[in-house]
Amino acid sequence: MSWLEQQWYRHNLWTVLLLPLSWLFGLLTALRRLAYRTGLKRRQRLPIAVIVVGNISTGGTGKTPLVLWIAEELRKHGYHPGIISRGYGGTNTQPQEILASSNPFETGDEPVLLAKRSACPVWVGRDRVAAGLALHSAHPDCNVIISDDGLQHYALQRDYEIAVIDGQRGFGNGWLIPAGPLREPTSRLRQVNAIVTHGAITPPSRGFNMHLRGTTFRNLADSGKVATALDFAGLHLHAIAGIGNPQRYFEQLQRMGLTVAAHVFPDHHPYRAEDLQFTGADAILMTEKDAVKCMDFAQPHWWALEVNAEVNAGLLEGILKKLEES
Repeated sequence: MSWLEQQWYRHNLWTVLLLPLSWLFGLLTALRRLAYRTGLKRRQRLPIAVIVVGNISTGGTGKTPLVLWIAEELRKHGYHPGIISRGYGGTNTQPQEILASSNPFETGDEPVLLAKRSACPVWVGRDRVAAGLALHSAHPDCNVIISDDGLQHYALQRDYEIAVIDGQRGFGNGWLIPAGPLREPTSRLRQVNAIVTHGAITPPSRGFNMHLRGTTFRNLADSGKVATALDFAGLHLHAIAGIGNPQRYFEQLQRMGLTVAAHVFPDHHPYRAEDLQFTGADAILMTEKDAVKCMDFAQPHWWALEVNAEVNAGLLEGILKKLEES
């Protein structure tokens, strides 16, 4: 998290000075929404239903694990979902299919993780409409698309919107970019179909709780090799996290009974082998999102914690009902 992002979670002079720019950002955002609502800007509908999973704040809120959960649940109910993403952090700009073997530095780390875990076709592109059309053309059996992020990509007509909130950090100081972390005002939440709060005990109205559970670590150098927290007992452990809320990962390791030396990296950090040269480390633990960028230079003592989302069943019921109506 950058210095400015740290200021977003408190009120101080620095963020107050940025308020005029925040008001300008809010005005431009409102005018853009109005343009799509009134038809001045055109929305395009894909040939199949679209579910958008996004957020109104910057940084990670748990969207990708939720996308994986939705995809798996839809597959269980006979659907053939596909996934689209912007491919944030990657260098590619045109629609492109992502495989588990794709280069995350070109395509973005989250799409590669989605391709590895979802068993669904995954396409990326800055233009979500173009990415969705390309996916459906290449995979005509696909009958529903899940957009990882894209709540603000209004050009893509959607059938169901889900906003994900970080239950720990909330909305920070409640201000829009650049004075705060919000991409859109909190009033935007009244327009979505469902709100999922990651890590919260009490969900908001129309909301659902989501928690990430993980007990298994997978070895980066040998994917067939797994371990549990007990296997790391008494070892000198280091942990890295280059995600939106790295502290959440370190706390998860602590709840598993592990004591680690924590190392925070920027979200979507382009790892190099020298970044992980920690003296005396018996094992290095990381998130799956970090792991996809470390595979080419993985060492035998590097491990990634595999996590799965657990979500209130009511969310799936609402999605299925909407898909049946579409």
